[in-house]
Amino acid sequence: MVRHDLPAARDTVVNVFDRDTPPVLTVDPGDSVVVGSLDAAGHLEPMRTPGDPRPMMFADRTGHCLTGPIAVRGAEPGMVLGVRFESVRTGTWGWTLAGVKDTPLTRRLGVADGPASWLLWDIGDGTATNDRGQTVDIAPFLGVVGVPPAEPGPHSTIPPRAGSGGNIDCRELVAGSTLYLPVTVPGALLHLGDGHAAQGNGEVAGTAIECPMTTEVTLNLHRQAPVPGIHAETPEGRVTFGFDEDLNAATADALDAMLAWLRALFDLDRTAALALAGVAVDLRVTQVANDTWGVHAVLPYDAVR
Repeated sequence: MVRHDLPAARDTVVNVFDRDTPPVLTVDPGDSVVVGSLDAAGHLEPMRTPGDPRPMMFADRTGHCLTGPIAVRGAEPGMVLGVRFESVRTGTWGWTLAGVKDTPLTRRLGVADGPASWLLWDIGDGTATNDRGQTVDIAPFLGVVGVPPAEPGPHSTIPPRAGSGGNIDCRELVAGSTLYLPVTVPGALLHLGDGHAAQGNGEVAGTAIECPMTTEVTLNLHRQAPVPGIHAETPEGRVTFGFDEDLNAATADALDAMLAWLRALFDLDRTAALALAGVAVDLRVTQVANDTWGVHAVLPYDAVR
């Protein structure tokens, strides 16, 4: 096993998913990579005052500033890429922005017409304090972890995709978690970024504490997985996902995958698995911020004994 370093630099970052982007690093299964990432917007330095324009990696930003792609030797479509988060460390600063986008949610809340509100954060050891004096606990994770869609051409980093991941924004994916992604293209071509120091389920403001991040991941390939699609093993429990413009469909997809996991774990028929899920599985709204609903189902390890 080899440990690689991949800092965020002009020749190692992108702001779209594209299967034709050459990899900036190629590793073997079992290798680890220490990945540096800028904040989602690609700021090169912190804001001095709320909304203060600072130098950015991309003059014409079209999506998240992501580090990669990272190719894994031997990865082929049909396999599963396991991304284990060994450590996730924030930078020392971050920001949160609300009320900047006109959506059905912001219209319903009466904040679609602005003015936008900023919070600037100083991030310390275990907590972050904003410029208005509030302090919160942090639980760092990456909002975007994904591979390109199989279809050619550039694809937006904004919506999460059931087939390839991306802007999942799941707060459960802290250090110690492993995220399993379907391999869509040769080499897998993993992209990482959108560091969040803290976020509530839902990411209801449209942003979290957006910050630079240093993340160590170990990458492995699997021929098969216990459940289809994107899923995870986290310190809390097993997690399955659903993504769709319709909340009901996203919910059903997350639960459908969890039923498959329950059946494999406990040798149950489908209806019995649903009955057990009604007792032991939590459904959580992952995010509402990206034009696609995200829902995740969580089965805590100690929920069924």
